[in-house]
Amino acid sequence: MRLVIVHAGFHKTGTTTVQTSLRDNRRRLAPHLQVILRPGMVALCEAARAFSVARDPLDMALFRYELARLAEGWSHTDPRPLLLASEDLSGHMPGRRGLTGYDAAPLLMRALSETLAEAMPASRLQFYYSTRAAAPWLASCYRQTLRATRLTLGEAEYTRRFRASAALDAAVDAVARAVAPLPVQRCALETSQDRPLGPLAPLLDLLDLPDAVRAAIVLHPAANTALPQEVIDRLLALNRSDLDDNALRAAKLAAARAAR
Repeated sequence: MRLVIVHAGFHKTGTTTVQTSLRDNRRRLAPHLQVILRPGMVALCEAARAFSVARDPLDMALFRYELARLAEGWSHTDPRPLLLASEDLSGHMPGRRGLTGYDAAPLLMRALSETLAEAMPASRLQFYYSTRAAAPWLASCYRQTLRATRLTLGEAEYTRRFRASAALDAAVDAVARAVAPLPVQRCALETSQDRPLGPLAPLLDLLDLPDAVRAAIVLHPAANTALPQEVIDRLLALNRSDLDDNALRAAKLAAARAAR
């Protein structure tokens, strides 16, 4: 049976480092693993994000359709494990589009498991989630949202308002209940980050890679590192200004570049 692993998040838990490392090492991994990242499943990820916001049955139907269409292109005789990796498969990040948690993730993962069971009945599916402690996760989400949107909340108010969304282990538990009896693994960023391959290590643990292949893998430097506090303050001030969207975008880019 072909092993299919779904790494569906969460946002701000080292997922960009993992995905960039998978992309950078694609040639080394190719004989042993088929990797599909967000660029290879854009429509599927967008359907998941749309469903997380509106909970429209049509968006869920589109999610199932896009997954089935994607699976049509996968060889049923390829013995290599297949890895789908994108945090957007669990929907939008909490704090965006009015979302206060990953409530859509269990519904999406159950639909994913049911669709793959029909499209690839000889497959063996399992899920993997990376998590993170509440305080650093909320801080990272705040800074990312500040950069990407017109957020005007200060960090203390943002943290108070979205504290409940930081219960990532509870979200994984909900996914596990939704897809039972399929296995759902997890690992906290704080646990993995000191390993030789960092947040990529626990994902690779799920694969039977030859030792020489694993030893040759190069971890991409940590992505989306925190900006200095003065830049965060500047971005907040810009978001609170009356600049139009284009001018705001340019000013925020300039502020971020000045910190490099």
